[in-house]
Amino acid sequence: MIVNMEWYRVFYWTAKTGSLSRAAEQLYITQPAVTHTIKQLEGKLGGQLFFRMAKGVKLTTEGEVLFRYIEQAYSFMETGEKMLAEMHNLQSGEISIGASDTLCKHYLMPYLEQFHKEYPDIRIRVTNRTTPETITLLKEGKIDFGIVHMPASDRQLDLRISVPLQDILVGGPAYSSLADSAMRLEDISKHPLLLLEKGAGTRQFLDEFAAAHGIKLVPELELGSMDLLAKFARSGFGLAFLVRSYAADELASRELVEIPLLPPIPARSIGIATLRGVPQSAASKRFLELLP
Repeated sequence: MIVNMEWYRVFYWTAKTGSLSRAAEQLYITQPAVTHTIKQLEGKLGGQLFFRMAKGVKLTTEGEVLFRYIEQAYSFMETGEKMLAEMHNLQSGEISIGASDTLCKHYLMPYLEQFHKEYPDIRIRVTNRTTPETITLLKEGKIDFGIVHMPASDRQLDLRISVPLQDILVGGPAYSSLADSAMRLEDISKHPLLLLEKGAGTRQFLDEFAAAHGIKLVPELELGSMDLLAKFARSGFGLAFLVRSYAADELASRELVEIPLLPPIPARSIGIATLRGVPQSAASKRFLELLP
């Protein structure tokens, strides 16, 4: 069992300076207090630690053995303090983020590039998962924060709204004629439908939207990302739900056309999820400050 840590502090500086008086100066205490503490430590450990010399003190053999370990402990503490200082100054450290492939590409990447450019010594680890899986990882303490598709909720999380999103129905050039007038939600079943796989937050949102209007979405194909949905839709495999901003280039080039929908899909947003009551590291705080 470790004895009083203050005793070891007095022992360390007495051994380091080789003098009771200089140890007292270093510790801002009196020399008698140093002497008394050394005697207490020797009594507790059952052996003499210092020889008195004409000028100062010298470690005994037992004292030298103890000092090697105490000196190493002090070195570790100094290293720990230095590492913490570097982390606070963003000279070292790590951040761990959870986000889907789609959110990484269309939302997170510019901020990752900016942060890495400003703080190249901070290691960035991104785990690609769906929104429900990202929330699970966050609650298990495996990531520092998550980027999620809203709506999402959990009592253990703090969720900050970031940028707005608008889901739209799209098709390839073969479906251009459908863009001229609004399609009723129930008429989607007349065309092949491409959806994200079940388990994705976006898929759940769309299924719930359709169910609220008495419609069940039955996909022809289920795919793992919005990029794949866009690719298959461009190739004429069917209609797909995409986020308008994610498909901006394809819409501008007419590789995809937006098909108005009745009723329109409600707007939603990207959210930033953190674990409630858990403080963020300096690196995580700085990264979160970059996000809108």
